[in-house]
Amino acid sequence: MNKTKRKIFETSMKLFAEKGYDATSIEEITATVGVAKGTLYYHFSSKEEIFKFLIEEGVKLLKNSIAIKTDKLENSLDKIRAIVLIQIKVLVKYESFMTIILSQIWGTDPRSRLCKGYVFDYIQMIEEIVQEGINRGEIVDGDANVIASGIFGFTCSSLIYKMRHQGTQIDVATLDREIERLFIKKLKK
Repeated sequence: MNKTKRKIFETSMKLFAEKGYDATSIEEITATVGVAKGTLYYHFSSKEEIFKFLIEEGVKLLKNSIAIKTDKLENSLDKIRAIVLIQIKVLVKYESFMTIILSQIWGTDPRSRLCKGYVFDYIQMIEEIVQEGINRGEIVDGDANVIASGIFGFTCSSLIYKMRHQGTQIDVATLDREIERLFIKKLKK
């Protein structure tokens, strides 16, 4: 991605997270980036295309990070631990992205359906690992969908924790240990 496209991407993400998609205008994006509308339209055909690109790139980053880490692991619980740690890191480092995707999943409009689809796909990836762990006897018997949704939700609560402690450095290792202690440890069969 070239420098201008990256700047449009990052600025849009920040504005969408702070103000919401609907309240952010193309004019505001171009003014903040410091480019003409034509330059923005050279890289993106519309605000909607910026949004889709932002969501696709963020989810791709998250899923690729998880695939790289979990492909090396055999035990399902170790894979879940890796997912939790990566998700916390993404939540802390890319708070704007996570704020956007989580705020958009509640409606029925096309953006909401797009975000919901990506979130459900991601939870499905966790669910498959959970089911594998149940089948191998590594994870307690239970509904893999509920467990996977719980892992996602419990980890996403780190974003609320981060928001409550605005301005302070969030210790990823501490959050990871607490989620391990309160949730992941209880999955072990």
